[in-house]
Amino acid sequence: WLRFRLAHARARDAVLTPFDKAHLRSELETAGLQCLDLASAARSNEEFLARPDKGRRLSEESRALLAGQFKNSETQGADICLVVSPGLSARAVHENAGQFAMSFVSCARAAGFRTTPVALVEYGRVAVADEVASLMKARLVVILIGERPGLSSPNSLGVYLTYAPFPGCTDEARNCISNVRPAGLSIEEGVRKLCYLVQEAFARGLTGVNLKDDMPPNYLPFGGAGAALL
Repeated sequence: WLRFRLAHARARDAVLTPFDKAHLRSELETAGLQCLDLASAARSNEEFLARPDKGRRLSEESRALLAGQFKNSETQGADICLVVSPGLSARAVHENAGQFAMSFVSCARAAGFRTTPVALVEYGRVAVADEVASLMKARLVVILIGERPGLSSPNSLGVYLTYAPFPGCTDEARNCISNVRPAGLSIEEGVRKLCYLVQEAFARGLTGVNLKDDMPPNYLPFGGAGAALL
C-alpha cells in the first residue's frame, strides 16, 4: 500500500510540476540551439488538463509571433521542425528532452537537414506541433513531450513525428516512439530510432500507419552521417 501511494504521488507530481522552460532553454542555447518561447491556447495547468482542445492549438500571441517571424525568414521551409512541450509530465522533459534534442539535431544537421529553432511550447498537446511547423513551413515536425505518467513511469518522454504537418492533422498520420527514459528506451536508442523513421519519412513522403519501424539492428543514423555524435 505504501509503495502504491508513493508511485501515485510521483505520477501526480509529474502532471502538476511546472515546466521549467527557462532552464531547458538555457541548456539548449548553451549547446548552440536557438529557441523560441511559445504557448498553447491554455492559460493554466488547470485549463490545460480540463480542455485538451486548447492544448492542441497555439495562443493568438504565439501564432502572430511565428507568422511574423517566419514570413520572410531564411529558416522558412526547413526540413525539420523540433518542438518540446511538457505535456502530462514536465519531469520527463526536464530529465530527458535536452539531451535528446541536442543529439538528434546534431545528427540531422550532420546529414544535411535544415532545422528550425527549437519551439518550447507551454501547456502543449501533441497536435500543437502541427500548427507550429505549418507556420514555420517545415516539411516534417518532431515533438518531444511528457507522456501520461503510469504508476511505474512518471518520467517517460514521448517522441512523435509527422510528415507534411498541418493544423487538424490526425493521429494515424504520425509515428510515435514511447517510453524514452533511463529505465525504458535509452536516449541514444531513441535518437537512433527517430533518425531511421525521419530518413524513411523523407524517402517515402509519409509518416503514420503506412510507415513501419523496420529499423535493422545495425542501423547507423542517416546512413552513418552523425552516428559518432550519439
